[in-house]
Amino acid sequence: MDILKFITCGSVDDGKSTLIGRLLYDSKAVSLDILNAIEAQTKNKDNGDIDLALLTDGLRAEREQGITIDVAYKYFTTPTRKFIVADAPGHVQYTRNMVTGASTVDAAIVLIDARLGVIEQTRRHSLITSLLGIPHIIVAINKMDLANYDVEVYEAIVADYKKIAAQLNMNDISFVPISALKGDNIVNKSEHTPWYEGKTLIELLEGIEINKDKNLTDARFQVQYVIRPQTEELHDYRGYAGRIQSGIYTKGEKVIVQPAGIETTLTKIEVNRVEVETASAGQSVILHLANNIDISRGDSILVQNALSDIKVENEFSAMICWFDDKRSLTTGTKLLLQHNSATSKVIVSEIEYKLEPSTLEKTDAPENISLNDIVRVNLRTAQPIVFDNYKKNRQTGAFILINENTLNTVAAGMIEQ
Repeated sequence: MDILKFITCGSVDDGKSTLIGRLLYDSKAVSLDILNAIEAQTKNKDNGDIDLALLTDGLRAEREQGITIDVAYKYFTTPTRKFIVADAPGHVQYTRNMVTGASTVDAAIVLIDARLGVIEQTRRHSLITSLLGIPHIIVAINKMDLANYDVEVYEAIVADYKKIAAQLNMNDISFVPISALKGDNIVNKSEHTPWYEGKTLIELLEGIEINKDKNLTDARFQVQYVIRPQTEELHDYRGYAGRIQSGIYTKGEKVIVQPAGIETTLTKIEVNRVEVETASAGQSVILHLANNIDISRGDSILVQNALSDIKVENEFSAMICWFDDKRSLTTGTKLLLQHNSATSKVIVSEIEYKLEPSTLEKTDAPENISLNDIVRVNLRTAQPIVFDNYKKNRQTGAFILINENTLNTVAAGMIEQ
């Protein structure tokens, strides 16, 4: 049984926490004692319903404000699939939280309030899902019960969102009318929407094929740890441990170690201390090479016949979302770049433009980039970085920027060139 990781995103009060609570409740992923506690804390019990949002809004401060601040991770299972869901904040000032929560997911549910339609936060979150390359999008038009289950309301919102999708080149998009509060079209088809002939939300989630999303063409492996036991028994043992980021590795293949550019042969692959002939994307392995090469953490071992468009450079362009609320970003800012296991000093050589989430248009970059701004920058690193274009390979095209003094993460980036 495979695992689907997805995020819910949308504006404040669109019902993200209630939706996740509904999924947990209907999938019976909530224990009886937690249900009893939630029932006791539900404020309005006259209609017999419980406040499902309390299942995810775990912090007291969040409950008192009726909002979600942190990214809450929850888990549930259906007969066909396991799920990990991230509930991201809807407020503009927590855009960085949404970027963090969405960075590793397979799919996104974009919630839209049927009464409000497409608004700025819808565009902002759609822009982020597009930049992060989330391959599967489900647009859930929520609170249909408050819009009298009107098909014209639903179709108008679908038409508006399709315009956004066209602007952002989003491909795999599904639409579903729901009421998270009432349970319409969440697990079972709703009698209130006889005009809707599509799948329920849970059927859409179960039907997403994530195996096709794996990049099995471009062989990428970055060293996390060099293993040298230097014991009597394993005197000559030298292995390079890490996770295969993409592609397939086969014993006996010709490989090249970057950024040094040294060619050698892959002599052995270990998975869980067992030697195997091949290993593929997502597996943690130990690779052994024919030659004793000076290899360190962050170096890449690439299959020679699967290099395609890999770059080994110390200058590139990227889209970044700025996270720091205490310090702005300017041309000339010096930071640390963390690219998977590789670390390098970096300087922002140019800020090209800013993306406006409200219009999805490019504008001239201001002198100072502030919290949650999304901009395209040119970066220059002290050491060469081995990378792909993010749209081609999410695993090797992503990075974070770190403040050298505080070691706080101040930006997340996606390499474009």
